[in-house]
Amino acid sequence: MQISQKKAMLLMALCAFLWSIGGLFIKLLPWHPAVICGIRSTIAASIILIYMKRMGYRLVLKDPLVWLSGLGLMGTMLLFVSANKLTTSANAIVLQSTSPLYIMVISALFFKARYSRRELVMVGVVMGGIALFFLDQLTPGGMLGNLLALCSGMTMALMFVCSSRLPDDQSSMTALVAGHLGAGLAGLPFLFLTPVEVTPQTVAAILILGVFQLGIPYILYAIAVRRCSPLSCSLLGMIEPLLNPVWVLVVLGERPGFFALIGGIIVLGTVTLWSVGNIKQASQAS
Repeated sequence: MQISQKKAMLLMALCAFLWSIGGLFIKLLPWHPAVICGIRSTIAASIILIYMKRMGYRLVLKDPLVWLSGLGLMGTMLLFVSANKLTTSANAIVLQSTSPLYIMVISALFFKARYSRRELVMVGVVMGGIALFFLDQLTPGGMLGNLLALCSGMTMALMFVCSSRLPDDQSSMTALVAGHLGAGLAGLPFLFLTPVEVTPQTVAAILILGVFQLGIPYILYAIAVRRCSPLSCSLLGMIEPLLNPVWVLVVLGERPGFFALIGGIIVLGTVTLWSVGNIKQASQAS
Protein backbone atom coordinates (compact mmCIF):
# COMPACT_ATOMS: atom_id res chain seq x y z
CA MET A 1 0.00 0.00 0.00
CA GLN A 2 1.49 3.32 -1.11
CA ILE A 3 0.63 6.35 1.04
CA SER A 4 2.45 9.59 1.79
CA GLN A 5 4.27 10.27 5.05
CA LYS A 6 1.69 12.96 5.86
CA LYS A 7 -1.17 10.48 5.56
CA ALA A 8 0.80 7.97 7.58
CA MET A 9 1.17 10.51 10.38
CA LEU A 10 -2.59 11.17 10.29
CA LEU A 11 -3.21 7.43 10.59
CA MET A 12 -0.86 7.28 13.57
CA ALA A 13 -2.68 10.20 15.22
CA LEU A 14 -6.06 8.46 14.75
CA CYS A 15 -4.51 5.27 16.10
CA ALA A 16 -3.33 7.06 19.26
CA PHE A 17 -6.77 8.65 19.73
CA LEU A 18 -8.44 5.24 19.65
CA TRP A 19 -5.77 3.79 21.95
CA SER A 20 -6.61 6.49 24.50
CA ILE A 21 -9.99 4.95 25.42
CA GLY A 22 -8.27 1.84 26.75
CA GLY A 23 -7.71 3.05 30.32
CA LEU A 24 -11.39 3.85 30.81
CA PHE A 25 -12.79 0.55 29.55
CA ILE A 26 -10.15 -1.49 31.39
CA LYS A 27 -11.22 0.28 34.61
CA LEU A 28 -14.89 -0.39 33.84
CA LEU A 29 -14.40 -4.15 33.44
CA PRO A 30 -14.53 -6.02 36.80
CA TRP A 31 -12.34 -8.84 35.47
CA HIS A 32 -8.84 -10.06 36.21
CA PRO A 33 -6.35 -8.10 34.04
CA ALA A 34 -5.12 -11.30 32.35
CA VAL A 35 -8.69 -12.11 31.28
CA ILE A 36 -9.20 -8.61 29.86
CA CYS A 37 -5.86 -8.79 28.03
CA GLY A 38 -6.50 -12.28 26.71
CA ILE A 39 -9.97 -11.62 25.32
CA ARG A 40 -9.31 -8.18 23.84
CA SER A 41 -6.08 -9.34 22.16
CA THR A 42 -7.80 -12.43 20.76
CA ILE A 43 -10.51 -10.18 19.27
CA ALA A 44 -7.86 -7.81 17.92
CA ALA A 45 -5.91 -10.68 16.32
CA SER A 46 -9.12 -11.84 14.60
CA ILE A 47 -9.75 -8.32 13.22
CA ILE A 48 -6.19 -8.11 11.87
CA LEU A 49 -6.40 -11.59 10.29
CA ILE A 50 -9.65 -10.59 8.54
CA TYR A 51 -7.92 -7.46 7.21
CA MET A 52 -4.93 -9.52 6.02
CA LYS A 53 -7.24 -11.91 4.17
CA ARG A 54 -9.04 -9.02 2.46
CA MET A 55 -5.70 -7.52 1.41
CA GLY A 56 -4.32 -10.86 0.21
CA TYR A 57 -1.49 -10.83 2.77
CA ARG A 58 0.20 -13.99 3.98
CA LEU A 59 1.79 -14.66 7.37
CA VAL A 60 5.56 -14.04 7.39
CA LEU A 61 7.07 -16.41 9.94
CA LYS A 62 10.79 -16.57 9.09
CA ASP A 63 11.83 -12.98 9.88
CA PRO A 64 13.28 -12.67 13.43
CA LEU A 65 12.18 -9.02 13.56
CA VAL A 66 8.56 -10.15 13.18
CA TRP A 67 8.86 -12.27 16.30
CA LEU A 68 10.76 -9.60 18.25
CA SER A 69 8.14 -7.00 17.36
CA GLY A 70 5.39 -9.45 18.32
CA LEU A 71 7.14 -10.18 21.62
CA GLY A 72 7.30 -6.45 22.36
CA LEU A 73 3.59 -6.09 21.61
CA MET A 74 2.67 -9.10 23.75
CA GLY A 75 4.61 -7.71 26.70
CA THR A 76 3.07 -4.27 26.27
CA MET A 77 -0.46 -5.70 26.30
CA LEU A 78 0.05 -7.83 29.42
CA LEU A 79 2.00 -5.25 31.40
CA PHE A 80 -0.20 -2.25 30.61
CA VAL A 81 -3.51 -3.90 31.50
CA SER A 82 -2.06 -5.15 34.79
CA ALA A 83 -0.59 -1.72 35.56
CA ASN A 84 -3.92 -0.04 34.79
CA LYS A 85 -5.66 -2.21 37.36
CA LEU A 86 -3.03 -1.61 40.06
CA THR A 87 -2.32 2.10 39.75
CA THR A 88 -4.15 5.11 38.32
CA SER A 89 -4.77 5.22 34.59
CA ALA A 90 -2.75 8.44 34.40
CA ASN A 91 0.27 6.83 36.07
CA ALA A 92 0.08 3.74 33.86
CA ILE A 93 -0.09 5.60 30.55
CA VAL A 94 2.46 8.32 31.37
CA LEU A 95 5.04 5.83 32.66
CA GLN A 96 4.47 3.71 29.55
CA SER A 97 5.19 6.85 27.52
CA THR A 98 8.85 6.69 28.57
CA SER A 99 9.31 4.40 25.55
CA PRO A 100 11.49 6.98 23.70
CA LEU A 101 14.11 6.55 26.45
CA TYR A 102 14.19 2.84 25.79
CA ILE A 103 14.28 3.49 22.03
CA MET A 104 17.50 5.42 22.69
CA VAL A 105 18.98 2.55 24.70
CA ILE A 106 18.01 -0.13 22.17
CA SER A 107 19.30 1.95 19.26
CA ALA A 108 22.59 2.62 21.06
CA LEU A 109 23.17 -1.01 22.06
CA PHE A 110 22.15 -2.75 18.86
CA PHE A 111 22.33 -0.14 16.09
CA LYS A 112 25.34 1.91 17.34
CA ALA A 113 23.37 5.16 17.62
CA ARG A 114 25.10 8.04 19.40
CA TYR A 115 23.46 10.81 21.38
CA SER A 116 24.34 14.40 22.19
CA ARG A 117 24.77 15.98 25.61
CA ARG A 118 21.36 17.61 25.18
CA GLU A 119 19.74 14.22 24.78
CA LEU A 120 21.54 12.82 27.82
CA VAL A 121 20.31 15.80 29.86
CA MET A 122 16.81 15.00 28.63
CA VAL A 123 17.19 11.47 29.97
CA GLY A 124 18.15 12.86 33.37
CA VAL A 125 15.16 15.22 33.45
CA VAL A 126 12.74 12.45 32.49
CA MET A 127 14.20 10.14 35.14
CA GLY A 128 13.61 12.90 37.69
CA GLY A 129 10.00 13.18 36.53
CA ILE A 130 9.58 9.42 36.85
CA ALA A 131 10.89 9.54 40.43
CA LEU A 132 8.05 11.90 41.37
CA PHE A 133 5.51 9.18 40.61
CA PHE A 134 6.93 7.18 43.50
CA LEU A 135 6.67 10.06 46.01
CA ASP A 136 2.89 9.83 46.18
CA GLN A 137 1.53 7.69 48.99
CA LEU A 138 1.02 4.42 47.14
CA THR A 139 -0.23 1.05 48.27
CA PRO A 140 2.11 -1.88 47.51
CA GLY A 141 -0.17 -2.65 44.55
CA GLY A 142 0.13 0.91 43.29
CA MET A 143 3.91 0.73 43.50
CA LEU A 144 3.87 -2.53 41.56
CA GLY A 145 1.53 -0.94 39.00
CA ASN A 146 4.01 1.89 38.44
CA LEU A 147 6.86 -0.58 37.95
CA LEU A 148 4.82 -2.66 35.49
CA ALA A 149 3.95 0.52 33.56
CA LEU A 150 7.66 1.38 33.28
CA CYS A 151 8.34 -2.12 31.97
CA SER A 152 5.56 -1.69 29.41
CA GLY A 153 7.44 1.36 28.11
CA MET A 154 10.43 -0.92 27.52
CA THR A 155 8.42 -3.52 25.61
CA MET A 156 6.68 -0.78 23.59
CA ALA A 157 10.08 0.58 22.58
CA LEU A 158 11.09 -2.89 21.38
CA MET A 159 7.91 -3.01 19.31
CA PHE A 160 8.50 0.46 17.80
CA VAL A 161 12.14 -0.22 16.87
CA CYS A 162 11.58 -3.68 15.40
CA SER A 163 8.33 -2.94 13.55
CA SER A 164 9.82 0.16 11.93
CA ARG A 165 12.50 -2.06 10.35
CA LEU A 166 10.11 -4.62 8.88
CA PRO A 167 10.24 -4.75 5.06
CA ASP A 168 6.52 -4.60 4.20
CA ASP A 169 2.96 -4.35 5.49
CA GLN A 170 2.61 -8.12 5.32
CA SER A 171 5.42 -8.52 7.87
CA SER A 172 4.01 -5.73 10.05
CA MET A 173 0.59 -7.34 10.19
CA THR A 174 2.13 -10.73 10.98
CA ALA A 175 3.98 -9.21 13.94
CA LEU A 176 0.70 -7.80 15.24
CA VAL A 177 -1.05 -11.15 14.92
CA ALA A 178 1.83 -12.90 16.70
CA GLY A 179 1.84 -10.37 19.53
CA HIS A 180 -1.90 -10.39 20.09
CA LEU A 181 -2.21 -14.16 19.83
CA GLY A 182 0.62 -14.48 22.34
CA ALA A 183 -1.16 -12.13 24.74
CA GLY A 184 -4.40 -14.01 24.13
CA LEU A 185 -2.85 -17.40 24.89
CA ALA A 186 -1.25 -16.01 28.05
CA GLY A 187 -4.49 -14.48 29.32
CA LEU A 188 -7.29 -16.82 28.30
CA PRO A 189 -6.47 -19.61 30.84
CA PHE A 190 -7.45 -17.14 33.58
CA LEU A 191 -11.02 -17.40 32.30
CA PHE A 192 -11.16 -20.72 34.15
CA LEU A 193 -9.21 -19.57 37.21
CA THR A 194 -10.97 -16.31 38.13
CA PRO A 195 -14.63 -15.20 38.27
CA VAL A 196 -15.86 -13.52 35.08
CA GLU A 197 -19.08 -11.54 35.32
CA VAL A 198 -20.91 -11.60 31.97
CA THR A 199 -23.43 -8.78 31.44
CA PRO A 200 -24.44 -6.68 28.43
CA GLN A 201 -22.16 -3.93 29.79
CA THR A 202 -19.08 -6.15 30.15
CA VAL A 203 -19.63 -7.72 26.73
CA ALA A 204 -19.95 -4.26 25.14
CA ALA A 205 -16.83 -3.02 26.95
CA ILE A 206 -14.64 -5.94 25.86
CA LEU A 207 -15.88 -5.70 22.27
CA ILE A 208 -15.04 -1.98 22.20
CA LEU A 209 -11.58 -2.77 23.57
CA GLY A 210 -10.94 -5.59 21.11
CA VAL A 211 -12.31 -3.99 17.94
CA PHE A 212 -12.00 -0.20 18.31
CA GLN A 213 -9.24 0.19 20.90
CA LEU A 214 -6.90 -2.53 19.61
CA GLY A 215 -7.91 -4.23 16.35
CA ILE A 216 -8.54 -1.23 14.08
CA PRO A 217 -5.88 1.05 15.66
CA TYR A 218 -3.14 -1.55 15.30
CA ILE A 219 -3.93 -1.96 11.61
CA LEU A 220 -3.49 1.82 11.31
CA TYR A 221 -0.27 1.56 13.33
CA ALA A 222 1.18 -1.18 11.13
CA ILE A 223 0.53 0.93 8.02
CA ALA A 224 1.93 4.11 9.58
CA VAL A 225 5.00 2.81 11.42
CA ARG A 226 6.92 1.77 8.31
CA ARG A 227 6.44 5.23 6.80
CA CYS A 228 7.32 7.27 9.90
CA SER A 229 10.38 7.05 12.11
CA PRO A 230 10.03 5.36 15.53
CA LEU A 231 10.41 8.77 17.18
CA SER A 232 7.72 10.32 14.96
CA CYS A 233 5.32 7.51 15.88
CA SER A 234 6.29 7.88 19.52
CA LEU A 235 5.58 11.63 19.38
CA LEU A 236 2.18 11.18 17.74
CA GLY A 237 1.50 8.47 20.27
CA MET A 238 1.60 11.22 22.93
CA ILE A 239 -2.04 11.88 22.04
CA GLU A 240 -2.83 8.72 24.00
CA PRO A 241 -1.33 9.71 27.41
CA LEU A 242 -2.84 13.18 27.08
CA LEU A 243 -6.39 11.92 26.51
CA ASN A 244 -6.37 8.63 28.42
CA PRO A 245 -6.56 10.19 31.93
CA VAL A 246 -9.16 12.71 30.71
CA TRP A 247 -11.68 9.99 29.80
CA VAL A 248 -11.12 8.26 33.17
CA LEU A 249 -11.44 11.54 35.07
CA VAL A 250 -14.64 12.58 33.28
CA VAL A 251 -16.40 9.20 33.63
CA LEU A 252 -14.97 7.76 36.86
CA GLY A 253 -13.56 10.81 38.64
CA GLU A 254 -10.12 9.18 39.09
CA ARG A 255 -7.39 11.77 39.67
CA PRO A 256 -3.62 11.30 39.74
CA GLY A 257 -1.73 12.32 42.88
CA PHE A 258 -0.05 15.73 43.12
CA PHE A 259 3.49 14.45 42.61
CA ALA A 260 2.35 12.15 39.81
CA LEU A 261 0.69 15.11 38.08
CA ILE A 262 3.89 17.17 38.25
CA GLY A 263 5.96 14.18 37.16
CA GLY A 264 3.60 13.56 34.25
CA ILE A 265 3.97 17.14 33.04
CA ILE A 266 7.77 16.84 33.24
CA VAL A 267 7.89 13.46 31.46
CA LEU A 268 5.43 14.27 28.67
CA GLY A 269 6.74 17.81 28.16
CA THR A 270 10.40 16.74 27.98
CA VAL A 271 9.79 13.75 25.73
CA THR A 272 7.61 15.83 23.40
CA LEU A 273 10.14 18.67 23.12
CA TRP A 274 12.95 16.19 22.52
CA SER A 275 10.98 14.31 19.85
CA VAL A 276 10.06 17.55 18.07
CA GLY A 277 13.71 18.58 18.10
CA ASN A 278 14.78 15.27 16.57
CA ILE A 279 12.13 15.49 13.85
CA LYS A 280 13.26 19.05 12.97
CA GLN A 281 16.88 17.93 12.77
CA ALA A 282 15.93 15.05 10.51
CA SER A 283 13.96 17.40 8.24
CA GLN A 284 16.89 19.82 7.97
CA ALA A 285 19.31 17.00 7.19
CA SER A 286 17.15 15.57 4.40
